[in-house]
Amino acid sequence: MAERRTEPCVVRVALDLPLRRLFDYRCPDDSPLTIADVGYRVRVQLGQRQRIGIIVAVDVDSDVAPEDLKPVGEVLRDLRPLPDAWFRLTRFCASYYHVPLGQVMLATLPARLRTVAAAGTRAGRHRAENRPAPQPPPLTVEQQAVLGAVLAEGTGFHAYLLHGVTGSGKTEVYLRLIEWVLTAGRQALVLVPEINLTPQLEGRVGERFPAAGLVSLHSDLADAARSRNWLAACGGEARIVLGTRLAVFTPLPELGLIIVDEEHDASFKQQDGVRYSARDLAVVRARDSGVPVVLGSATPSLESWANATGNGGRGRYRLLTLRQRAVEGSRLPLVRIIDTRLEKPRDGLTGTLLQAIEQRLQRGEQSLVFLNRRGYAPVMSCPACGWVSGCQRCAAHLVLHLVDRRLRCHHCGYQTRLPRQCPTCGNQDLRALGRGTQRLEMVLAERFPQARLLRVDRDSASSRKQWAELLRRIHDGDADILVGTQMLAKGHDFPRLTLVGAIAPDAALFAADWRAPERLFAQLMQVAGRAGRAERPGEVLLQTQFPGHPLYQALCRHDYESFATAQLDERRQAGFPPYTHQAVLRAEAPHMAEAMAFLLAARDCAAVAAAPALCYYDPVPMRLARRASMERGQLLVESPSRRALQTFLADWLTQIEALHVPSRLRWHVEVDPLDL
Repeated sequence: MAERRTEPCVVRVALDLPLRRLFDYRCPDDSPLTIADVGYRVRVQLGQRQRIGIIVAVDVDSDVAPEDLKPVGEVLRDLRPLPDAWFRLTRFCASYYHVPLGQVMLATLPARLRTVAAAGTRAGRHRAENRPAPQPPPLTVEQQAVLGAVLAEGTGFHAYLLHGVTGSGKTEVYLRLIEWVLTAGRQALVLVPEINLTPQLEGRVGERFPAAGLVSLHSDLADAARSRNWLAACGGEARIVLGTRLAVFTPLPELGLIIVDEEHDASFKQQDGVRYSARDLAVVRARDSGVPVVLGSATPSLESWANATGNGGRGRYRLLTLRQRAVEGSRLPLVRIIDTRLEKPRDGLTGTLLQAIEQRLQRGEQSLVFLNRRGYAPVMSCPACGWVSGCQRCAAHLVLHLVDRRLRCHHCGYQTRLPRQCPTCGNQDLRALGRGTQRLEMVLAERFPQARLLRVDRDSASSRKQWAELLRRIHDGDADILVGTQMLAKGHDFPRLTLVGAIAPDAALFAADWRAPERLFAQLMQVAGRAGRAERPGEVLLQTQFPGHPLYQALCRHDYESFATAQLDERRQAGFPPYTHQAVLRAEAPHMAEAMAFLLAARDCAAVAAAPALCYYDPVPMRLARRASMERGQLLVESPSRRALQTFLADWLTQIEALHVPSRLRWHVEVDPLDL
């Protein structure tokens, strides 16, 4: 006869807490748990509060005495348990980015499934449409070659970088690949960088596959809708999932393909909480699941380009290329440079650009004036005493928004009414320095009073509904001149748009951020691609004081390859990523001295834990040293070996957590940072 168990069964639970540990509970006396219960959500007591957690192990040894263990309150069996693949991905994320496992796991669930009040949510029925699918357009020779290359290698893990110029038909390749996996009875996951790109792509995918059960997942959805869509994906009812970065964690029982559109976009990197890269995790997930992953962009990230070309990488991705536009007769726009040293702009606009806009108005075509700076002016100043409109909470200027007569901080959200006089000397002759989209809109309205102007930025399109209305007006021809920021730069097809004018891009050429040239080139290449998408030829006018700069010259040739090669050569010589791997320790406190003291103590710990292949630097203030009333500093560590860096970080963080840290100081580590 088997020996009767005397000790209670212990269940280990992950909770959403900033602690690098799991929590042990006693199995309910009336409901013993087994290994089959791993992955279920549970309701447990922690202190005076009830929380939702996830079972990660059952029947384990505990350091807590059995009599001191609290019992699990309730096992929530309304949903099937989270699958093994999801556990592997979340564990990798927690390990690589050095964040608590419980925070990763709970953050991936819809809000309704991780709160006590909403626990017990049931999956709703997701309905697919029964209308016939439209006939797909014929493929170009290049599209056929790209599609054939992927299909020939089959359904196992392969990573592809699809480099296609704007308008080359990358989306059609995505749709054909989705059709391929749907036919095989599998699911497809499509990631996009921003919510604003979701409606257009969602419309195309939904139209092509009306019976596939398409769902979208992004933060603009209501909690109930997001939960329903997530549950439909987890249950296999939805065959296509389209979402932003958090969707990379969505459990999909029959995953067959992952697509990452605009893979270069910085929005794929989470900037707070769990600071992960959805693009990189998509590759990890594809490898773990044994499915292909396609990273697409007209301007790939230099890390992905190196991985595909072997230029600093090892050819880990296969490079697929679309060099021609897909629409017959459509050509890449002509890019012309306007030397503003010779032709001085007036109110930010040169005569050449104004004349080009006038010609488009006469032909009934649309123009886009691109300025990646919203508001009326970046700063207000007093010429009498030198006062400038500084934010009280940040080391930044307050931006003038003349439409609603406010000064706003674009970093912390602080705002105040427009002063009638200088707060320092009383001078009433205050001046707006520089220009933003609001000011440009007013200048163009005065210059072209007969034209219909439309400003597109985060002030005019602060909600998804407003954004959809602006897009409708553009597509319906209700606007002649568009004034916009990077919101208009990517993923949009405006058939009547034939002219793009780029204003004041030069600042990024000499920024302290070594990634700034890569971002500028991608931004300009993307916005240039909006011109001439149909049979009408497009033109791009670029106003600059540095017409001979190699970046602009490569842009004129639409030559991403030479730009990327030159940038990678510079990074190799400087020892920047992808030729080194970085992590940064950041701290913020009410006073800079507190933040720096903590970072200095952490540096001393680094000296103990450091390996020969690792380099760490002195702590310094961040570029935006003060934000939201907190002073901020950082300490950079790097190594040519990713493994060496990861080993160091694990040891270093253990030592940092043992330091005495003031309660008002906050700190975190970010692996593979995009901003330094």
